[in-house]
Amino acid sequence: MLYAIIAEDAPDSLSKRMSVRLDHLQRLHQLQDQGRLVLAGPHPAIDSDNPGDAGFSGSLIVAEFHCQQDAQNWADADPYIAAGVYARVTVKPFKQVFPQ
Repeated sequence: MLYAIIAEDAPDSLSKRMSVRLDHLQRLHQLQDQGRLVLAGPHPAIDSDNPGDAGFSGSLIVAEFHCQQDAQNWADADPYIAAGVYARVTVKPFKQVFPQ
């Protein structure tokens, strides 16, 4: 089943985010290589593809996991959690309707 991992960044977390970004992306590449990643990306803090010093307000990942607990465990092990980038992470089941 698909799960949405919805993360909200802590205030002023851009430097922390950048310090562990490669480790975070490596985990996403693993999901992609396994054919389980639907989409992933950050939410710019301003209306721009490149927010610069404004940074990001959070992230969204939609991926396939065996169950919600597996999705939660995966989210809890993210380097952004350990580095203090994310203030809050919510994991919810997700039903993809479009595109089909």
